[in-house]
Amino acid sequence: MPRIESESFIFDPRPHFPLLISVKRYWSPGFESTDEDAITLVLMHATGSHNESWEPVLEELYSVNGTASSISKYSFKIREAWAIECPNHGSAAALNEEALRSGYQSVFPWADYARAVHLVLTGFGKGIDVDFRSRRLVAVGHSMGAVAAILARTYQPSISWSAAILIEPLILAHEVNREYELPFFNLATQRTDIWPSREEAGNQFRDTLLKDWDPRIIDLYLKYSLREAPTAGKATGVALKCTKSLEAATWRDTTGRIEALGHLSAFCNDVPTHAVFGSISDFLPAKNRDLLVKQGAAGNFKTVTEAVQTNPQAIAESMWIALIHPSSSYAKAKL
Repeated sequence: MPRIESESFIFDPRPHFPLLISVKRYWSPGFESTDEDAITLVLMHATGSHNESWEPVLEELYSVNGTASSISKYSFKIREAWAIECPNHGSAAALNEEALRSGYQSVFPWADYARAVHLVLTGFGKGIDVDFRSRRLVAVGHSMGAVAAILARTYQPSISWSAAILIEPLILAHEVNREYELPFFNLATQRTDIWPSREEAGNQFRDTLLKDWDPRIIDLYLKYSLREAPTAGKATGVALKCTKSLEAATWRDTTGRIEALGHLSAFCNDVPTHAVFGSISDFLPAKNRDLLVKQGAAGNFKTVTEAVQTNPQAIAESMWIALIHPSSSYAKAKL
């Protein structure tokens, strides 16, 4: 498995935006490229997740690309990947603990995740000295992150995505949103978010919440999603950085995922867009997938694949299929 290196940043967009943004850069020594056609992946996570959840997927993507490049008709080069965290999730939630109490306790708009992505990539702030506008940017968004990828492009100056990969995009029609809003919200409010120890939290994750997930994802969740006490009124133990109240506030926003549906067709017309749907439909019905493919995207997804959501290798393989698609201007055919 290729070695992945990382570097953490705190991007400060104030006064343009009141919340700090946690960002992580990833690269693989020996595989990175500074060629003009090399791509920069921009990774946006799902609700309840965190930046580091992408690490197993990146490991698998570098591995798949390295193995397949010798036999595939097409190949591509990866410069690096940047994971941008939703400001009320993961490390960002801890950074913004005080600021989130002012106006974000009831509802956290998904559009604000998109706004955070836009600010980082357009340089409206300090803490990252990179001109992303000169890069070949590929958006990779999972669930809420897929919505962020679409809505980030609605701000000015516009972000130029070279391609977009939408993994389990939680983009809903109004009628589907009404049907599934409450279960998502209840799942967040009823979950445990404080444990006596990290070990007990891990036991619960492995036995119930994340029992079907790749062990690497569970280990990363334990490492990066929890914070030590004192916190949340407890003197000892560990708690989720993105507390259940913060996650519930995120689910209360019903406009972001509906708004993204309204932009999806135009987005797909302008950006080569690929959809990856879960082969295990835990929450959303097939009718929502059909609506996205046939109506929302107007049949303009370049590729539509399935992958087991809990398997980083399966996700990476679907991403690789998207990235070598002839519609990608950076995918070079071998002579």
